[in-house]
Amino acid sequence: METGKYSLSVVVPLYNEEGNVFELHRRIKEALEKSGHPYEIIFVDDGSKDKTRVEAEACKPMKLIVFRKNFGQTAAFDAGIKAATNDIIITLDGDLQNDPADIPLLLAKIDEGYDVVSGWRHKRQDPWSKKIPSRIANLLRKLLIHDNIHDSGCSLKAYRRECFKDIDLFGEMHRFIPAILQLEGYRVAEVKVSHHPRLHGVTKYNWKRGMKGFVDMLSIWFWRKYSHRPLHLFGGVGVMLFVLGSSILTWMLVEKLVFGASLSERLWPLIGVFFALVGIQFFISGLLADISVKSYYQARHRMNYSIKDIVIRQ
Repeated sequence: METGKYSLSVVVPLYNEEGNVFELHRRIKEALEKSGHPYEIIFVDDGSKDKTRVEAEACKPMKLIVFRKNFGQTAAFDAGIKAATNDIIITLDGDLQNDPADIPLLLAKIDEGYDVVSGWRHKRQDPWSKKIPSRIANLLRKLLIHDNIHDSGCSLKAYRRECFKDIDLFGEMHRFIPAILQLEGYRVAEVKVSHHPRLHGVTKYNWKRGMKGFVDMLSIWFWRKYSHRPLHLFGGVGVMLFVLGSSILTWMLVEKLVFGASLSERLWPLIGVFFALVGIQFFISGLLADISVKSYYQARHRMNYSIKDIVIRQ
């Protein structure tokens, strides 16, 4: 794909966004036509209960994917991305808080050779009830994932199509797509984008989504650190616990044989047996996880590395 010569697919999940759809489509269309690139607009109705679908069906040009019920934003992004047919995939929210006029900023970074460009809402127009949990989540993400992204919750992002060749999205993992792709060796950049207050509808964010996002963050942490070697984590913990338990039992045996101590009323022998057994279980879990990871890569006909290019000169 030559620099500056590519087609665009814009993917937008919609859930009860009545009142936003027409204006959102108009802004996206205007921004894409100014860019001069061929484009398609993909709306994903995530089980809306209002007139979102009716409004979306009246927009042209547009491809609409309708879910049978509300499956969540990550599922909507996954469905839209899989339906995209163009070179560059752009995602954004359907609440008019992301500005389609910022799309050229992302494309400029793509032109520099980056594979993923994430928006950074540096002047976020949200209430503190959303900002505080978001900042805590960003702090935890920096400690666990180290993806060098200031604002992973911003949905305005651009990706080269090949980024999603082997990626399936689950849970609340759309926030961590740059981190996942960075693990695969793709180049990730970030640009400052504008952010607007919500005019219509209500926010879909709540504590349940925050908790799901935290659990998914732990999953990404594990995948980043131990996806290729889970035995190093579980086996290492297992060996330490087994050694600790065995040491306790050995000392109890010394006290019994050398010092003649009575062990019948002491708790330490039980603690030693407990640590030894738990250590064995951790080690076995590591072996099983190691087998599962190998099966995962084999089932997907790939290995635990990613090749960017093969150059042959004769």
